[in-house]
Amino acid sequence: MALKEQLQKLAKETNTPCVTISLNTEKAFFDKSKNDVTLKNLISEATTRVIAEFGKRPVASLLEKLENISSKVDMKYNLDSLHIFLSNDTEEIIKSSWPVEKEEVHVANNFSVRSLIKSYNRSESYLLLLLTQKTVHLYEAVNDNIVEEIKNTDFPFTDNPHYISHSDKAGDAKQVDNMVREYFNKIDKALVKIHNETGLKCVTICTENNYSFLQQVADMPALYMGYAPIDYNNTAPHHIAKQSWEIIKSLQHKRRTDAISEMKEAVAQGKVITDLGEIYRAAIDGRADTLIVHQDFAQPVMMKDDRTFDLIGDTTLPNAIDDITNNIAFSVLSNNGKVIFTAQNELMELGAIVLKVRY
Repeated sequence: MALKEQLQKLAKETNTPCVTISLNTEKAFFDKSKNDVTLKNLISEATTRVIAEFGKRPVASLLEKLENISSKVDMKYNLDSLHIFLSNDTEEIIKSSWPVEKEEVHVANNFSVRSLIKSYNRSESYLLLLLTQKTVHLYEAVNDNIVEEIKNTDFPFTDNPHYISHSDKAGDAKQVDNMVREYFNKIDKALVKIHNETGLKCVTICTENNYSFLQQVADMPALYMGYAPIDYNNTAPHHIAKQSWEIIKSLQHKRRTDAISEMKEAVAQGKVITDLGEIYRAAIDGRADTLIVHQDFAQPVMMKDDRTFDLIGDTTLPNAIDDITNNIAFSVLSNNGKVIFTAQNELMELGAIVLKVRY
């Protein structure tokens, strides 16, 4: 199941109770014991909290899942964090390439999906083009991982038919450049077809000169998000994925910076809300355009009714919501708004959580 579908399923569930366990995980095999100890301690904490609040009999099924869940977690293939979602009806284990700010247990009437929302917004699928004047390979990537190499009637390009066969003309720099442009034009058109099918943009691994040629002939220059210089001794998929991910991370940081700037500009238009209660009501009413939350912000609440709540400090109180930003963020996403979690302190000029509304 794709992350978006998992997020939607988990965010919609209401149960008594829902348990969320989140922890950072070490990828190295020799650190496996550290992961096991952390998970064991968090499961023990969750079990104690559930029994104290609900007793044993009403949540017998959930307690059984808590007892057995560690045996179902494969620590051999870890990413940066692990998230476990358990209720009487649900059992989900999700690994994420993003670490959590705090390892914790969440016990409430719904799951804590904040970490998944962050992973969803910072996971990016894109095309990765390995370009030389002799061979061309195209990959689909997510973050710093290759998903698959794209192979069809166009890709890969294994031979360049556009070359000068007569040695007396090989010294004609203008004609050589024209042949390169003709070859790259065919590559570009093949790439545009893939883009039209998938909607994905492209990062290119090539020389600066080749990237210049590619941009000159591109039908859609904006399709190309940037390039990283090719190292002909390191063109393995895992290496070029690391290179491309640096470009993607830089672009994501710029998008977050631009979103904060747009939020500041919207203040003068009267479209920015900073009061938490007002933000919540605007989100559930479908008025939210862009929500920006500082990654360190969290606020437990006790609901008074469907639209209002009291701020609290004790997350262990019966029926407490550990962090209302979970509910707000999912409401925004459900109504086709944007959600951004950021560590950039420029946001704090407005507040730790701010919402731009549509009207």
